[in-house]
Amino acid sequence: MGVERSRILWPESRIKAQPRSQTSDLSVPKLLTDFGASLVWVLETHQVGSTAGQALLRTPRGALVSFQLPMAATLSLEPAGRSCWDEPLSITVRGLAPEQPVTLRAALRDEKGALFRAHARYHADSHGMLDLARAPALGGSFAGLEPMGLLWAMEPERPFWRLIKRDVQTPFVVELEVLDGHEPDGGQRLARAVHERHFMAPGVRRVPVREGRVRATLFLPPGQGPFPGIIDVYGVGGGLLEYRASLLAGHGFATLALAFYGFEDLPKEFNVIEVDYFEEAVCYMLQHPKVKGPDIGLLGLSLGADVCLIMASFLKNVSATVSINGSAFSGNRYIHYKQTMIPPLGHDLRRTKVAFSGILDIVDIRNDAVGGCENPSMIPIEKAKGPILFVAGQDDHCWRSELYTQIASERLQAHGKERPQIISYPGTGHYIEPPYFPMCPASLHKIVNKAVVWGGEVRAHSKAQIDAWKQILSFFGKHLDSTHNRASCRL
Repeated sequence: MGVERSRILWPESRIKAQPRSQTSDLSVPKLLTDFGASLVWVLETHQVGSTAGQALLRTPRGALVSFQLPMAATLSLEPAGRSCWDEPLSITVRGLAPEQPVTLRAALRDEKGALFRAHARYHADSHGMLDLARAPALGGSFAGLEPMGLLWAMEPERPFWRLIKRDVQTPFVVELEVLDGHEPDGGQRLARAVHERHFMAPGVRRVPVREGRVRATLFLPPGQGPFPGIIDVYGVGGGLLEYRASLLAGHGFATLALAFYGFEDLPKEFNVIEVDYFEEAVCYMLQHPKVKGPDIGLLGLSLGADVCLIMASFLKNVSATVSINGSAFSGNRYIHYKQTMIPPLGHDLRRTKVAFSGILDIVDIRNDAVGGCENPSMIPIEKAKGPILFVAGQDDHCWRSELYTQIASERLQAHGKERPQIISYPGTGHYIEPPYFPMCPASLHKIVNKAVVWGGEVRAHSKAQIDAWKQILSFFGKHLDSTHNRASCRL
């Protein structure tokens, strides 16, 4: 590696002379604030990625003293410049003083201008380097060895605000800063980097779908295909959320982000779950030339998880289903398919509690599941063709997800099926998102039209999101058979 040499001219300055052994650890800004000797010149003789230059001092008695200058701090991220949102980052700071106290700060704005921020305090090592994969945070938004804590520990400035990516064709832009000292808002900025976190991997294609009644967006992986197919469904709130589907496409799955109410010409409200609409979506996927049949997978969160369990129970050609904090009950809506009508379990708002600061806790508003797994409002999941993975947060405050997974398991076994795979995460709330999304502890709920608590402890919840994502990818990779050729819709 070549050596860079450059002569930097400094104005005449009065600098306090130090023995060489002492001046070697001092920086020019510190020396220039004192008095004594004249700075003659500074000569940089450093390689890229190493320390330092040399400064030559003339003492009041005429002696020349040289000492090493530390290199300016640099903040580097790997991958450099851009990465996918579910991809971990390596964050490193070089050119600090040995054991120097610093604060790292991260910030991003969502598409509505809401600011999310996090910070953490660190000490550089004895070589003036800080690697977040090896250095524990000493406090701030989090503590301990957390290489990605600056992302998952972000908090919104607006109260009750959830980070959602609405346009997956643009990235979230994350600004990272290194500040001198341990004051998150007071230290001098030593280094800065801007990094783009994308939701579409290179080569992923986004295809708007308006086929029959189906309103959706299909994401296709790079390559010729065909690819194993997944339908992705979100929950209460309606609209069309694409960010999980776009990330799944980056892992080789043709994924359909499916809207079912509150979007374009779909119904504004969702009072009855009409299964034939979702049947159209399954048929669309199986007839698509880029989707590998004869079966597809389903992925849903909350109400979307229950929709997926309904689809798996009533429709053919579903070989793998993932329910994230689903209930396996009809909730507040009738389920209708052909001659079958399943009544809602219902709820009682009088069981709402006030958690803190006026935030409501609705975890117990649902009516009791009298009769357990044989309750008439339960989804007949024993009819599902393929395996089901239940992912549950033990601290879910939307409803008692862990209890519902136990009832679901009892129903399957009562009908001669194997016990399903259940992954239950302690300290984890309702919105189990892809990795590195900040936990949403509370936000507006449409049923009560007020802020409700969703549960979860930040660190535990964030760890659960990382693990759940790995488990989901592995589950679909195992059960979406890659040996079949594309088949026509057999619904």
